[in-house]
Amino acid sequence: MVSRVIPVDPFDLVIFGGTGDLARRKILPGLYRRFVAGQMPADSRIIGAARSEMDQAGYRQFVAEALREFIPDLRRAEGLSDFLGTIDYVAIDAQGDGGWAELAGRTRKDVVRAFYFSVAPALFGDLAERLHQHGITDASSRVVVEKPFGRDLATARDLNAVLARHFDETQIYRIDHYLGKETVQNLMAVRFANILFEPLWNSQFIDHVQITVAETVGVGGRGSYYDRSGAMRDMVQNHLMQLLCLIAMEPPYRFDPDAVRDEKLKVIRALDPVRPEDIVRGQYLANGQPGYLEDVENPASRTESYIALKVCISNWRWKGTPFYLRTGKRLRARTSEIAITFREPPHSIFEGEEGWKENVLVIRLQPNEGMNLRVMIKEPGPGGMRLTEVPLDMSFADALGETGADIPDAYERLIMDVIRGNQTLFMRGDEVEAAWAWADPVIEGWEARDDRPRGYDPGTSGPEDALMLLHRDGRRWREIRE
Repeated sequence: MVSRVIPVDPFDLVIFGGTGDLARRKILPGLYRRFVAGQMPADSRIIGAARSEMDQAGYRQFVAEALREFIPDLRRAEGLSDFLGTIDYVAIDAQGDGGWAELAGRTRKDVVRAFYFSVAPALFGDLAERLHQHGITDASSRVVVEKPFGRDLATARDLNAVLARHFDETQIYRIDHYLGKETVQNLMAVRFANILFEPLWNSQFIDHVQITVAETVGVGGRGSYYDRSGAMRDMVQNHLMQLLCLIAMEPPYRFDPDAVRDEKLKVIRALDPVRPEDIVRGQYLANGQPGYLEDVENPASRTESYIALKVCISNWRWKGTPFYLRTGKRLRARTSEIAITFREPPHSIFEGEEGWKENVLVIRLQPNEGMNLRVMIKEPGPGGMRLTEVPLDMSFADALGETGADIPDAYERLIMDVIRGNQTLFMRGDEVEAAWAWADPVIEGWEARDDRPRGYDPGTSGPEDALMLLHRDGRRWREIRE
């Protein structure tokens, strides 16, 4: 299968925080790969903007070093010099006047102009105000903002209000890289481009859904930030919420940004409050390496590095089907997956046959993106009707050949969508606020109860209490493995 590369229009992309970690690891390598693939026009320009005093040559060297570090197999080095020719730099003072006149002179009026706020949310207002004051943006400009989109409903509203003072909602792209993953988008294709699953996609046929995002690393150098956020704010309220919405949403009337986001918003608003007994929080312990308390340098911390929740949706499609969400640090394996478990057949005609297992559709987001459907078949050979379970497996790398093995990174796709002006995979302001309106009472509840996270050993599946969350419902978590 040949992958089609559809070039975007020429653009100027200004990366505020252009010397930061996200720019080095994701944004600049992603843009380089799109340039080499022929999707980014050669007359486009990427302008780094940061506090560091640096000239164009210095920043180009910085970019080249980042590419060599984060694209180890830099095979097409012949395209590197051409890509670096698109790079520029302006030293900028986000809270003052330094550099803004120069930036205004570097951006063009006759191309798509996008501004990536890869900085702390506290600077969003300053950047928006100065872009407006210096006439650098207009009604066709686009602004990309990174999470966190607030830390509760009040701060999310304040942040939306700050952006709304200078940009229309159609200009704001709130980026969640999970929505740029190939498998996440294929979830929509599987549901809405095939008749096979949609008739079964409801509580009559689906027993439960598990969403797992497990990491083997600890909080690392993010200790001070993470201890103010925790797994609920850092992962559940955004990443896992978006995955839940894509599974549970009704078919939109068309594949249109607002139509898709309208349906996701309906799911969030239909979420039931989470009961205290349906929440398990944990912290990884020290075991040959520092534990969570040591990593965040706060021995009194009650912030969770692991959380599991049972979530219910009160609408006609999903009433009676629970969604189990879990995410954590220092777990057994690095994996992200969605597992849809279907109900047992209402009647088995195979008398005496034991060991029936559920049909499970597993959507793997990482590693080895793909889908796997487990079904029951007759075991080969004589001796009667014996049932066995087999997978119908579609690994993208295997099914699509070289195309599947070279799946674009989420940031590559999302940045190109910004240039196209396609907001389908970006969160809308009311969607962000609705998610916080659901999450805030959950967080306030355990704070009021003075709940302490349960300890768990690194390299396991999390706290023992999380097992009971499903056991009492007669279910069990899927094994965490790569």
